This record gives sequence, structure tokens and C-alpha cells, in this order.
Amino acid sequence: SLHPKIHKGGPGLKLRLHDAQGKSLGHIDVLDDLFDARPNPALVHQVVVGQQANARQGTSSTKTRAQVSGGGRKPWRQKGTGRARVGSIRSPIWRGGGVIFGPSPRSYAQRTPKRMRRAALKASLSAKAREGELVVVDRLRLPEPKTKHFVAMMEALGASGSVLLVGDGTDPSVLRCARNVPKLKMMPAFQLSAVDLLRHGRVVMTLGAVRQAERIWGGPFVRSGRVLDDADDPEYEG
Repeated sequence: SLHPKIHKGGPGLKLRLHDAQGKSLGHIDVLDDLFDARPNPALVHQVVVGQQANARQGTSSTKTRAQVSGGGRKPWRQKGTGRARVGSIRSPIWRGGGVIFGPSPRSYAQRTPKRMRRAALKASLSAKAREGELVVVDRLRLPEPKTKHFVAMMEALGASGSVLLVGDGTDPSVLRCARNVPKLKMMPAFQLSAVDLLRHGRVVMTLGAVRQAERIWGGPFVRSGRVLDDADDPEYEG
């Protein structure tokens, strides 16, 4: 059985480990602060919005009536024609005229400090583990490097639909088979982000990816050689 994913018996947090056929191999010890962090929806929302905003190019551009070429001559005289008075054919109410309050090149960047991104990642990864949407597999093995075998392995692991595969230490030939699977995205552990975790329903991590994530994201936040635990800062909720 693939459930439960989390086992809290004994010291520390434990996650169930599976083989490539979906069979249970027991439990592994993982870091509590990475896989059992406190929920913080407001922080996760702020970080996700910031990362999506930072991905925007901000190159949309329109021209005002002052920037559109032509229109220097008054189309007709002010009075006597019976028509409405017009000063330029580039008026915003004319076809081919300028645009009122249109977009112009700008930066959409939002400041998301490393500590915020780190806390949002922990909260998102912990939510996946808490809701049973995180599958840890010892190794991804295939009898043959073919996509059909890879799909069968994902089905055995209970990973269908939208899947995020974090396959550190996996044979490249196996990962090449995953490229043809729809709704599946692959990335190494060091590129994990809250956005990718929330975009996918299931997260499949190899044991190597779990250990790599613990080395990168686990433990207290370190800045300039000084160790600062998130819980020690009263002004920050991680």
C-alpha cells in the first residue's frame, strides 16, 4: 500500500520508501523542518505571486497620441462644416489613433528574499507530504529504456496526471523516457520551488533527491557565517 506516507512513530519524521514496482521498503528518516514544516498559506501565496511576476518580461508597449506618426494637420476647419470639431486624426477615439492608458515597458519584479523562498518551499513540500501527494522511491529502474515501461512504473507508484519528478541520481536513459509523458515535468532537487510544487498534483522524488534537498534546504538559515533559526525571529513567520 502507498499510504500512509508519513509515519511519526519514534524520534523524527519518517517517510515511506517504495521500490520501482510500488512495493513498500519500510520507512526512512527525514528532516522535520523540510518535510513537516508549519503551514503558511499567506507566505506561500506571496512567494508564488512574486516568482510569477519576476518571470514576466514587461515588454508590452502601446503608443499615445503623441507617439503615433501623422496627425499634425487639422483634418478640417473648426466651424462651418456641420461636423464635430477635430484637432488630429490620431485622437484616441479615431481608428489608428493613440491608446489611452495603454501598457508600456516596465518591470514587474517583486522582492522575494532567499529566506522567504526557502520557507515557502518547506511549507509546500511539507504540505505534499502531509496530504499523501509525495512519493519517495529508492531508484527508478526500467527493464528497457522505453516510455511504456516508464508509464507503467509511474502507475505502480500511484503517480498519474500532473506529476513533478525529482530524479537525482537516476540513469539518464530512464529520464529520457519521461520526456514523452504528458503532464510530467522533471527537475533536479536544487531547482525546486514552491511554484513547481503547487502546479503538480503528485511529486515523485528519488531517495537521492530527498537527501540532496535536505542538504540544500534543510536545517537553519545561514547568512554571512551566522546561523539563525527561523523560529528565533519574532518578526518572521516561516
